[in-house]
Amino acid sequence: MPKIRANGIEIYYEWHGPENADVLVLSNGILISTASWAFQLPALSKHYRVLLYDCRGQWQSEHPREAYSLEQHADDLAALLDALGVERAHIGGVSYGAEISLIFAYKYASKTKSLIAAACVSEIDAVLRGIGEMWLDAATRADPELFFHVTYPFNFSARWIADNSALLEQARARYTKLDFDAVANLTQAFLNLNITAQLHRIAAPTLLIVGEDDALKPRRYADKIANEIPYAEYVIVPRAGHSVMWEQAQTFNSIVLGFLSQH
Repeated sequence: MPKIRANGIEIYYEWHGPENADVLVLSNGILISTASWAFQLPALSKHYRVLLYDCRGQWQSEHPREAYSLEQHADDLAALLDALGVERAHIGGVSYGAEISLIFAYKYASKTKSLIAAACVSEIDAVLRGIGEMWLDAATRADPELFFHVTYPFNFSARWIADNSALLEQARARYTKLDFDAVANLTQAFLNLNITAQLHRIAAPTLLIVGEDDALKPRRYADKIANEIPYAEYVIVPRAGHSVMWEQAQTFNSIVLGFLSQH
């Protein structure tokens, strides 16, 4: 399990794909790990040197006890790339990882070859704050069963939930392994997000992706981001909820590969 020290913490990372290819970084959603990109790796690693990692507070990376911020995660990623000798990369992510990627793209423009942001927001409105505070309360209680029940209905479409009871049970089991102090820190960092006014600084070619049935971060948030980033490509994926990369994996991969082939 390779780890490297970057920005003062130990970060877990994985390389996939040909060593001489362009680097594509994929940042995780708040509750997922590097293993969650299993539906993407076979397609993307044929053409790109894919870098997966767990951010601060996630799974196999270090879990500092003090508060986190999305800006700090972007700094961690920049330090990870420096430590690995990567000067410039395609920067991508889903949900929490996409929000890290948005910040990275304007804060580290010279390191950003292109930007892929899926299922994300740039600010927290009253509805999303209510959901986030519910998650934070469940994490603070360190109750895996409660946390599962307040999260999964938002993370997947109704169609996917109806068709994937076995996978949901696997997810329920994984929740017992969460470090809830770290999850609370991650959730609070998300609730502090407010970067809409900075998005105009993103100069890299940008792809925005949102699931048509996303219940957690629906299209209105992506609309706002698209209005702020000049010339962003914007794709709405039918029959997909918040976990668009799982629910419509083949479509997601085709969209990403098509975009990257242009840049």
